[in-house]
Amino acid sequence: MISIDLEEFDLPLEYGIQIPLTEQLQLSLKGMEHLERLLNKYNVEATIFTTAFWAIHYKDYVKKLSAKHEIASHAYWHSDFSKEFLLSSKLELEGITGKRVKGFRMPRMQSVDDGLLKKAGYLYNSSMNPTYLPGKYNNFFKRKNIYVENGLIHLPASVSNTLRIPLFWLSVKLFPTFLYNYLCKNILKKHDYVLIYVHPWEFVDLSNYKLPNYIKNISGEKQCDKFEKILSYLATLGSFSTIGDYLDSVGYGKESI
Repeated sequence: MISIDLEEFDLPLEYGIQIPLTEQLQLSLKGMEHLERLLNKYNVEATIFTTAFWAIHYKDYVKKLSAKHEIASHAYWHSDFSKEFLLSSKLELEGITGKRVKGFRMPRMQSVDDGLLKKAGYLYNSSMNPTYLPGKYNNFFKRKNIYVENGLIHLPASVSNTLRIPLFWLSVKLFPTFLYNYLCKNILKKHDYVLIYVHPWEFVDLSNYKLPNYIKNISGEKQCDKFEKILSYLATLGSFSTIGDYLDSVGYGKESI
């Protein structure tokens, strides 16, 4: 399962760099268009977690994406969370796509209350990276595969079988492709699926932004080339699926859990 966190490009704000909101929106649009071409080339049906704020600015494009991909909620805004907007973000996206929004992912993979998600009508939550990242989160001893808790399905992002090396966006950037592919293969051998995530803004040249080198050195065409090699390899190991379709296929996609 390929998942995409589609949001306003607010990463520079974390480093004290101010960029216009229009630039934040447009850069993610450009990156999503690059990423979409790769998805189409390998016939990937992805799950796109988008903020309602971004989707409202590009309604026609999000509607078009929803014809092939699953649209899920990434909250209302990426940098300003309020529990009141769990429902409104869902309703906005459903209004744009004409389809039910089943999934939620909290920005920056932060924790979110199951009860609030359940009350808002979500079926699943994919907001946890079950590993340890200094300064970010410590989920090393938490469950790393699909589980049901508090009436909600949880789908943590994939990590390696023993050391819990995360297969998230930074690993796509920083790991040699052969190593990343090897870790994916091992996970698929032991489990039935692998769930990874990237951001569209990674697929745009970030060299002019004052960001850490480990983020911007591999971006744009370099990141497109790396991710294409990964998609090409994963296509030989199995089939691509949206999260919603996978849950249906393994019996989790019920209205009540």
